[in-house]
Amino acid sequence: EQGDSRPFFQIVADDVTGRVIGSTPVSGTYHSRSEFLGGAAGQLFERFAEPLVAEVTAVHEAGDTVVLQWQGTSRGVNGRPYNQDYCWVMRLADAKVVDVVAYLDTALVDDMFAD
Repeated sequence: EQGDSRPFFQIVADDVTGRVIGSTPVSGTYHSRSEFLGGAAGQLFERFAEPLVAEVTAVHEAGDTVVLQWQGTSRGVNGRPYNQDYCWVMRLADAKVVDVVAYLDTALVDDMFAD
């Protein structure tokens, strides 16, 4: 269903390596799906006053690499809007995402952690 990001995480390998660019509170390298969901995604989702609505805007593939462009919208608990453009570069193996680098507006992420 459009807007629901949960189905995406079903195709992410348990032992995925994920990197979130920048120096935000959620930036860094994660070494499993549970670490990513509890770390980067979990920390950011806690800062939202309403669920994140995801909309895929483009998908490009070359061999085992898929580039996913998507928008995520919500509102921070601090009242500020969250209108994020993401670009995730992913490597797949056996129909699972095994490596991902997430590019995004890091200033907007920082804004969600500001009071």
